[in-house]
Amino acid sequence: MTESKYPPLENPPYHVGMIMDGNGRWAKERGKHRLEGHKAGTENLRRILESSVEFGVKMLTIYAFSTENWKRPPLEVLGLMKILEDVIDRELMELHKNGVQLRHLGKLDKLNPAIRQKVLYAIDLTKENDRLILNVAFNYGGRSEIVEAVKKMIQAGVKPEDVTEDLLSCYMYTGDAPDPDLIIRTSGEFRTSNFLIWQAAYAEYYITPTYWPAFDKDEYYQALRAFSQRDRRYGGVKT
Repeated sequence: MTESKYPPLENPPYHVGMIMDGNGRWAKERGKHRLEGHKAGTENLRRILESSVEFGVKMLTIYAFSTENWKRPPLEVLGLMKILEDVIDRELMELHKNGVQLRHLGKLDKLNPAIRQKVLYAIDLTKENDRLILNVAFNYGGRSEIVEAVKKMIQAGVKPEDVTEDLLSCYMYTGDAPDPDLIIRTSGEFRTSNFLIWQAAYAEYYITPTYWPAFDKDEYYQALRAFSQRDRRYGGVKT
């Protein structure tokens, strides 16, 4: 039996967040249209999902489209919506067969009704799968999420004296999920970009200059390996 080039990680993160940045710049450097970069990014996602299972990651949250991305040129936004629809049509059954559970973080109200129904169908179809949970943050913003959580608490009649961090967490889109252990950002930018800003309070960060379409299995393993070697103290001191 051939020995794997990737030794088992002693302490892999349970939940990884991924800011998939650099698609447009990857395309520009190759003389391609920005949408070609986004398409290449979706192709890379398949490889990262397979690697997540191999490396022991149980939950992956990807930043697919932010609430601020609507400001992009209309043709690019339309292209991104088409890519989302194509990915669902092309990949859903394979994801389901491989035990991936799909969840959505954010709002679906701005999506074309046909695409929205496809998203809801994908979520329902895969809800019992447990090999890997894939949270897709689409039309998502961290600040908006906090505002929505507070609104839900008010509507539920929660008294001010009963508000705690744990209770507020329950009203987030990720209410039944553990906070991310590791946030990976590609393209070398040092920003959180409104991604999981409540949940990632004590997450470890890994920044790489590599653009998302080129972020391969080797670098993913190095990111997870770097995480496993960090000393997480959550504001305390180990004695």
